[in-house]
Amino acid sequence: MTEPHELTALEQWQALQRGEFSPSELTRHYLARIEAANPALGAFVTVTAEAAQARARHIEEHVPQTAPLWGLPFADKDLQLRAGVPARFGSRLMRDFVPAESDDLVAALDAAGGVSLGKTNTPEFGLPAYTESLAAAPARNPWNPDLGAGGSSGGAAVAVAARLLPFAPGSDGGGSIRIPAAACGLVGLKPSRGRVPAASGIDTLGGLSVGGPLARTVADAALLLDAMITPRGGHPSHPFALRAPGEEAPLLAAALRGEGRFQLGVMTTSAWDGDYPIDLAPEAMAALDLAVAEFAAIGHGLEETALTPDESYAPAFRTIWQAGAASIPAETEEELLLLEPLTRWLVGRGRALSARTLAEALAALAAYERSFIGQLSRFDAVLTPALAMTPRPVGWYDREDGEANFAQQVRYTPFTSMVNVAGLPAIVLPVLQTGDGLPMGVQLIGRPGGEATLLALGAQLERRLRWQHRVPPER
Repeated sequence: MTEPHELTALEQWQALQRGEFSPSELTRHYLARIEAANPALGAFVTVTAEAAQARARHIEEHVPQTAPLWGLPFADKDLQLRAGVPARFGSRLMRDFVPAESDDLVAALDAAGGVSLGKTNTPEFGLPAYTESLAAAPARNPWNPDLGAGGSSGGAAVAVAARLLPFAPGSDGGGSIRIPAAACGLVGLKPSRGRVPAASGIDTLGGLSVGGPLARTVADAALLLDAMITPRGGHPSHPFALRAPGEEAPLLAAALRGEGRFQLGVMTTSAWDGDYPIDLAPEAMAALDLAVAEFAAIGHGLEETALTPDESYAPAFRTIWQAGAASIPAETEEELLLLEPLTRWLVGRGRALSARTLAEALAALAAYERSFIGQLSRFDAVLTPALAMTPRPVGWYDREDGEANFAQQVRYTPFTSMVNVAGLPAIVLPVLQTGDGLPMGVQLIGRPGGEATLLALGAQLERRLRWQHRVPPER
């Protein structure tokens, strides 16, 4: 007999609609899996079992079954605030913080009828691209627990890949959805700036960080993204005048149909090439080559392209990364010592920046956005490797030297941050497994508001490669 976690999220939602199991039963099923597997994987930092079961009963009794996520479990990334639940931000500094109010994204997923099972693991304040803080156990890759899960939505990726959740929300300010999705063999979608009203990126520094889904299938990612955009159905409730272009119709339809023929660029250059040595592992190129061959077989147009070098990008992005740490609530020497060395270095550098330096960096990134979009505008989507290397071992990153750490992150993830700067949508797709059984993926970058095209392309590739049937080994 098929267990609920073996079904896709969409299949689980359909089974809930048919009454094959109830929200309470599904919640208990996942809580039991979390209890058994989480100690070895580090996916969750907080499990709210009693609250989840009470929430499931409430949904059964009071929430219409038409709710987009009716009865489906998820978990909040531990950078998000949920009233009454500890929000530790991956930091010893925040170990006792319990918010009184919930963030907009948390409220939106509740309004959509989901059941939060707790908080997923994240690095300190979500700053690095790996999930190995001093405040919690590292998030370990279900395909090989000696390897990391990426970050900063590392715990969310582990939970979905290990079938501890049907899907999970994440946030992405430089690749934080796509990096762990690629490392853990998942679909990860970073929406356009302004697409998700509750996590639009418009009110973040440089407009970088947006909310989006991690899932096992393209349709599951679309299901969760639709709920994030319109948790109550109807039209999205945008709090800002600015929003992403493109249609606001449900994106799940595009993922299910998987229709269309498109012109695709193929690119192995990045915004970092002139400042850091970027070497593509054979496994990364093998994934790209396979995706190119499959898209060509489907009938898409493919053309190699390359970015024009831009010397302003690297120093400007570094400045914004450092500036983003300046507001971390550590004021006294005692509080600063609770931060990890990398974070403490970032706080110091961020607080030392002048207003002029910050303004110049923001202007440089705005100019880069315009240039990047213009260079790729002739394509419906642009295909790149997802990561430059195979998933990195736990402990691989330098914990003391901030400059060395940053260089390691760039070398591992050169293709993600430029998409945040440009405000474009991008999807990571798990294309192949290496000889060692590790997942390797590709990234598709879309036009502004082009989520539907990315989902259609992803669905077409998924039908050919059937990655949804790959399951990490039980350990």
